[in-house]
Amino acid sequence: MGQLLSVQVGAARKVQIQGRSILTAIHKTPVVGPVPVMPLGLLGDEQADPSVHGGLDKAVYAYPSEHYGFWQEARRAAGASGFDDTLPYGSMGENLTLAGLLESDLWVGDVLRFAHCALRVVQPREPCYKFNAAMGFAGAVKAMAQSGHCGFYLAVDEPGQIGAGESFTVVSGSRQTSIAGLFQARIFKHLR
Repeated sequence: MGQLLSVQVGAARKVQIQGRSILTAIHKTPVVGPVPVMPLGLLGDEQADPSVHGGLDKAVYAYPSEHYGFWQEARRAAGASGFDDTLPYGSMGENLTLAGLLESDLWVGDVLRFAHCALRVVQPREPCYKFNAAMGFAGAVKAMAQSGHCGFYLAVDEPGQIGAGESFTVVSGSRQTSIAGLFQARIFKHLR
């Protein structure tokens, strides 16, 4: 059994990245109470670039809380944060911050069953340059590629609602393609 620690949504907004005004929805903030889960994601959540985020197969982005320490240390090493800075949940751009479930535990087709909805594991996240900006250092995409700390996208199999503090179980799918293996197969372009 896993635990849902936090639920986040965010609106698309323009930010300055490398001197350009870029539309992004990577900045997510926690929601208090239950959030409706619909076929295209959580109520109140937006995606800035539907060609790479959102849609039926990328409706919800989940991230393991266990990786937050890695990112705090990576930011410190890159000089991107003060010694005591912490990253709040949602800093990876995730909708769901989970405990007890890593990428290495999941396969395409596995289902995360919550009390009032079911979300199917579809694919790993592939980071883009906006992740570098969100983390505050140019090597963040490469660090994600090297570490495999990518999180994963979920499709909504059963709409309903979801809230922080809920437990969930993983119902095994066909177990043919692992999330970690699929990420490694796709990520070589970020290691250059």
